[in-house]
Amino acid sequence: MCGAWRRNLPYARGGNPPSAGPRSPSRGRGEAAEAMDGAGGRGERGRRGAPPAASRGRGAARGAARSSVRGRGAGGSPDGAGTLRAPRRDASTARRGRPARRASAVRDPAAGGGEAPAAPRGRAPAGRAPAAQRRAEVPDGAVAAPAAIRRAPSAAGALRLREVLSRLTLGRQDVSEASGLVNQVVSQLIQGIRSKDGSFDSIERLGAGSYYEHVKISEPNEFDIMLVMPVTRLQLDECDDTGAYYYLTPKRNPKEKHLFKFLDEDGKLSALKMLQALRQIIKQEVKNITNVEVTVKRKKPGSPAITLQIKNPSAEISVDIILTLEVQQSWPPSTQDGLKIEPWLGRKVRQEFRNKSLYLVAKQNKKEKVPRGNTWRLSFSHIEKAMMNNHGSSKTCCESDGPKCCRKGCLKLLKYLLEQLKMKHPKQLETFCSYHVKTAFFHSCVMWPNDTDWHLGDLDHCFQKYLGYFLDCLQKSQLPHFFIPQYNLLSVEDKASSAFLSRQIKHQLNNRFPIFHEIP
Repeated sequence: MCGAWRRNLPYARGGNPPSAGPRSPSRGRGEAAEAMDGAGGRGERGRRGAPPAASRGRGAARGAARSSVRGRGAGGSPDGAGTLRAPRRDASTARRGRPARRASAVRDPAAGGGEAPAAPRGRAPAGRAPAAQRRAEVPDGAVAAPAAIRRAPSAAGALRLREVLSRLTLGRQDVSEASGLVNQVVSQLIQGIRSKDGSFDSIERLGAGSYYEHVKISEPNEFDIMLVMPVTRLQLDECDDTGAYYYLTPKRNPKEKHLFKFLDEDGKLSALKMLQALRQIIKQEVKNITNVEVTVKRKKPGSPAITLQIKNPSAEISVDIILTLEVQQSWPPSTQDGLKIEPWLGRKVRQEFRNKSLYLVAKQNKKEKVPRGNTWRLSFSHIEKAMMNNHGSSKTCCESDGPKCCRKGCLKLLKYLLEQLKMKHPKQLETFCSYHVKTAFFHSCVMWPNDTDWHLGDLDHCFQKYLGYFLDCLQKSQLPHFFIPQYNLLSVEDKASSAFLSRQIKHQLNNRFPIFHEIP
């Protein structure tokens, strides 16, 4: 699949086409090959290269029979539908002069039957137009799909992927129970936090992450809750070359006097001090929750979250509480060339997003030689959530009375693929997380911006072109942050991990994703 269409992979305007990576040997036919054969691949060549109908006679009957038998061997559909039957080869048929009619019984793939007979081995297909002539015209603003992918996808492949998606769908009863418990616990915590310490009395709750973006898979067992704390003005100073991490210093005469106790010796706002204070309050408040068993998990080094574990009869629920500063000021210069959603969601929507507040979370910068706990990272969770929940180039996409697309379905499949591979190879894939997949998804939505590029019935080839872009990023160890282009999420230091993940995904692709059908 990779070599077949990556040479023609479209990129955003002005981008350079990727260099084709080395082709890995496959043990079986991949989904892309199935898609090519199913509509316009060997079947199309067979029809164009087939000889004209022979004159009536015994020789013609035998020729038609041989042709039909060959078609049955090469043209049967993967799921058994449209199997061809060879015409009768007895002499009476030839004498009655029916061979031409029998030969025409071979069904045309374009009409919904099986493939036409394949061309004989070693013989060049006849009447094949040059590639430039076969490509359809691309409307203004649209991105051309790769030649192999534009052909109709394999019905069997799409069916298998839809079956996987149905297994990943969250159960209504499970969602109702889990979300009810989380809402109950978080509401009680926020009420306690506001009353305990004047430093956090202005916090507001914001649901973020996959559950609130409606792309959570398997179980409703993980929730991200941002505790948003408004701040009027802060001075932002970059602490490295990524453009994502900053030191924060309050402006002169700030309204938020309570922030002074969280400053370090250099006058910078200490993320470590603020998280420690919030953690202590949450630990005390958890003890007051008696109707649900809730515990605070041990702190993970460098993590911006305070993780709660809620005991549930069906499964334990993990809730990440993330302290977030909402700063009422312009986005920093590192974001200027990011969020290039004009072809997808439009220029007006981009401007609306950039006019929103700036969010920063208490995240330690790993590049610091001596961690001091005073770095903050830009967060765009509120923008990502808005894009996910209004993802169509048309306003009615995926609404109750509007056309449906497969964007979120493709994202769920790749999230699940990475999740399963990480379970098999935890050490080799330790550095990867769902945010890599999500970032590649946003880039793919810009590269293929139209709702028709993600038609619900084209799940198979939509997933493959999205997967192909992600593979290309892995091979080049280059995945730009969607909002901060200079920030590469696949560092050179992790090149070995990227190559390993690329090999694992190619193996799954070439063998029709056996990991999707393994029992966890």
